[in-house]
This record gives sequence, structure tokens and C-alpha cells, in this order.
Amino acid sequence: MQLSTLDWSIIVAFFIVSLLIGIIVSRKAGSSSTEFFLSGRNMPWWLLGISMVATTFSADTPNLVTDIVRKNGVSGNWVWWAFLLTGMLTVFVYSKLWRRSGVLTDLEFYEIRYGGKNAAFLRGFRAIYLGVVFNVLVMAGVCLAAIKIGGVMLGLSAYETLLITSIVTVAYSSIGGLRGVLITDFFQFILAMIGTVWAANVILDLPQVGGLDALLANAEVASLTNFLPDFSDTENLIPLLILPLAVQWWSVWYPGAEPGGGGYIAQRMLAAKDEQNAMGATLLFNISHYALRPWPWIIIALCSVVVFPNLESIQAAFPHISSEMINDDLAYPAMLTFLPAGLLGLVIASLIAAFMSTISTHLNWGSSYVVNDFYQRFVKPEATEKELVMVGRLSTIALMVFAALFALALTNALQAFEILLQIGAGTGAIFILRWFWWRINAWTEISGMIISFLVAIFFQVINPKLGLIEIAGHWNLVIGVAITTVGWLTVTLLTQPESKETLEGFCKHVNPTVGWKAYRVEGSVATGNLPLQILGMFLGCVVVYSALFSTGSFIYGDTNAGLLLGAASAICLVILARLWKKF
Repeated sequence: MQLSTLDWSIIVAFFIVSLLIGIIVSRKAGSSSTEFFLSGRNMPWWLLGISMVATTFSADTPNLVTDIVRKNGVSGNWVWWAFLLTGMLTVFVYSKLWRRSGVLTDLEFYEIRYGGKNAAFLRGFRAIYLGVVFNVLVMAGVCLAAIKIGGVMLGLSAYETLLITSIVTVAYSSIGGLRGVLITDFFQFILAMIGTVWAANVILDLPQVGGLDALLANAEVASLTNFLPDFSDTENLIPLLILPLAVQWWSVWYPGAEPGGGGYIAQRMLAAKDEQNAMGATLLFNISHYALRPWPWIIIALCSVVVFPNLESIQAAFPHISSEMINDDLAYPAMLTFLPAGLLGLVIASLIAAFMSTISTHLNWGSSYVVNDFYQRFVKPEATEKELVMVGRLSTIALMVFAALFALALTNALQAFEILLQIGAGTGAIFILRWFWWRINAWTEISGMIISFLVAIFFQVINPKLGLIEIAGHWNLVIGVAITTVGWLTVTLLTQPESKETLEGFCKHVNPTVGWKAYRVEGSVATGNLPLQILGMFLGCVVVYSALFSTGSFIYGDTNAGLLLGAASAICLVILARLWKKF
């Protein structure tokens, strides 16, 4: 397709602004490793919350949602909507604990919670395992989306797409640090939301679609619009709703939705001014992530069912795209090719923004692990602040190169999503319980990590090739959770607990809510009210789910349901506001 001069002007202007932000904040970002990775621990809740949601608004997310809707309908999104439960748990239970820990990265937490050589090994190993291996896999999925968007909308090869986008992203990430990432995230999120909402409205008015009423009247589309799966169809009900709500949200480690907080979400909480700002940031993130963004993507996905009813129609429209890349996730960028000049440039810039905001965060986050939890901790403890910043910048470049290379081996967004879920299956409960159950030790985490990885290798690599077990894909996750959970529980009970000195030190440092009575310093009392915090989690979930389905009901023309759900969301939000100081 041909882009107009106006389109190219918008895209170039976006790249220039992103680079300028990185350049402007580069001097302050390079002053210390704390400044480079945590922006001096002085960031406000609104900027951190927008940065979190901008990071999860990646280039692969609309592709993933389109893939899900075309295969399983709107209700298929429960596979990620269910993660709201762990998100709200982080808001009301874990955000203050993380900010109180005062660590530079969430991996540094290991040598506060655990002691001895086991804790040091766990910290160093996970720095490479998460910061490099796992992080590269996540970024590869995002790069795959960029490859498909570049191929469909710009006619670029995979190598050309990755080269252009990576250079700019690495440039402002490596020179601007987290402060540069946060500010560009804010700018990029606004651009991405404007582009997505505008595009959805224009696509609805395409002659092939005929407007919202005609779209919803289409028989094929109507069969995909339900908020919940058909309860009489257990074959779909179990994987689409029951397993995500009953098992997945608490048991699986997934970037952006880590049980107990972690990863770049923890990084943002650690960068907050104080505990209140850490809570506010994560609450804003969860509301925006689950209630604000999904419907424009869903609308475009439903429209794509009319315009491109099957994979053959997509292949016919884009014969230059490799057949290996043709999948339902490609329907999203395919629909965007119908946009007019000007808006097309804005939408492409918004997709580039989505790509860059996600990649820049993962680069800075992964680099923080490499620098703080591996290089400074094990390689050169006496390294100067200037040297640490330099290692951070070099590791940023290396991570981008590895992610780009791995992206060339993937074929669709859902594939990458399922691999990540399987690798983290069964470890989530550890990250929830380690703040409350003193018996969990370093061996718990080491065993959980190893077992979950081996199970993932079996189900994702060995079994597909050898055909040893014939089983539905969603049961792979359940089996993985069961094996990993039994494994780490057994190891926990067979190994020695952490020393009394370590447990008392952790209790004194973080002051967790419950479960630590025997290790509290005499005279100290637990802070926080766990039952009240669980109530906050429940109210927060009602706020978000009610708002999400209220919007959907209005789109579907069901005004009564929209008003009722909207009222429920508003009432719970008012209650949360009144209880906020108590939290």
C-alpha cells in the first residue's frame, strides 16, 4: 500500500519527538544507576500508571485480541481478563510492601527474603533467566507483531521492520533510562489511544461493514459477541472461563500480571514517591488496561470477520506475505489498510508507539537485572555508577538484538502467549505466599522455576514432535500447574526453612501483614488489614468488570444492561474512594 506525504510526515515526527525526549533527559538519567533504572524514586502515580498501561499496550496486543476473537469470540478474552484478579491483589496487598522494601529491582528482594548462597544463586540465575531468556521471548512476540504490521501496511521485510523500529527504541531507551521511558510512554499512550479509537470508528463505516447495526446483525459476527462462553458447551467453557478464573490468575507468572507483583510492574512501584503513589499507579493501570482499552480492538476484530472471513481471504489480499505468517492475528493490520491518508499515518505511528513503549520498558527492566542483580552483585561489586550505567546501555542493545533474532522463529501472537503461560505455570502461588508463609525458602523458588520450565519444554517442544500424549492444549497448563505446585511444595517441606535471623530481618525491613508473629521484633505490630485489603480487591474487580461490560452493552445496543452495570461500577468506585485512606 502507498502512504501519502502526510502519513510519512506524521510517522517521522513521532520518531523525532521520541528521540528528543530521550536526549533531553539523558544527562540526569546517566547520573546514577538508581536514576537510570528508577528515576530517583520520585515519580507520581499518574505517570507510573500510564506507563504500565502503555507497556501492556504493545504492538502484539491488538493482534492477540483479534486472534482470540476470531477463534473463540469476545468471551475468549477471559484468558487475559482473568488476570485482573491478581492485578487488584497487587494494588491492595502487595504494592505497599514492594515500595517499603526499598530494593532497586524485584530480584534484589531475594536476598532480603532468603539468606545464604541459595538466595545469591537464585538472584543471579533469575537475573539471566528472566532478564535475558524470558524477557527476550516476550520481546520477540512484540517484534513478531511489528513484522506483520510492517509487512501488511508498509510492504517491509521482517529485517527492514526490525532494523528501523529497533534503532529508535534502543536509542532513547539506552540514553534516557526509565525517566525517558516514562515520559515517552505517556506521549505514546495518548497517541495510541487516539489512533485506535479513531480507526475503529472509521472501519465501522466501511462499505463492506455497513456500520455498527449491520455488523451486529451479521450471523457470523453475532455468534462471537457474547461476554461469557456458552455454559452448555463445556468443551469451550472450561478453557475459556473456568480455568482462567479458577487456576490461571493465581498460578501463572506472566509479564504485567505477575501474582504478587513483579517485573516491570514492581519496577514502577519501586520508582513511586511513596506507598500511596505505588497503590494509585497500579490501580490506574488495572482500570485502564482492562476497562478502557479492549473495545476498539474487539470492534476491529469483529469487522475483520466480515471483510476477511477466513485465512484464505487474508492470503489472497496480501500475496507477498509468507504463508507461514498467515494467521488470524494478521487480520488486525489487514483491516488498518482501509484507513484514509492522514489517519493511516496516525494509526501506524500509534502502532509504532505501542511497539516502542513495550520494548523500551522490557529493555530497561531486563537491563536493570543484568546490571544490578548480575554484574554488580557477582562480577564487579566495586563498579562505579558511571560504569553501571554504561553496562546498562550496552545490555539494552544486546537484548534488542537477541529479541529481533528470536522473533524470526515465531509465527503468531497466540503461540507466543501460550508458550509464556506454560513456562510460568505453577510458580504464581509462590510469589503470592512468600510474603505470608515464612516456611517458603530459596529452594522453593529454585525448584518451582526448574520444574515449570521442564514441563513447558515437554508440552511445547517434545510432545508436539513425538506425539507421546494426546491431550487438549488447555489441559497442558493444568497439568503443568499441578506438577509444579506439588514439586515445590514437596521441596519446601523437605528442606530447611530460612534462618531465624533472615526471617526476623525480612519482617523488620518490610513489616508484612500476617503470618510472621513469631519473627516480629518485640513491640512491633503488623501494618495493614488483610480482610479490608481483600475487600478492596473485590470492589476493584467489580469496578473494572462492570465498566468493561457496561461499555460492551451500550455498543451492543442493550441500554438497560449498560446503565445497570455502569451504576454498579460507579457505586463500587465511590466506596473505594471513601475507604482509600484506610488502605
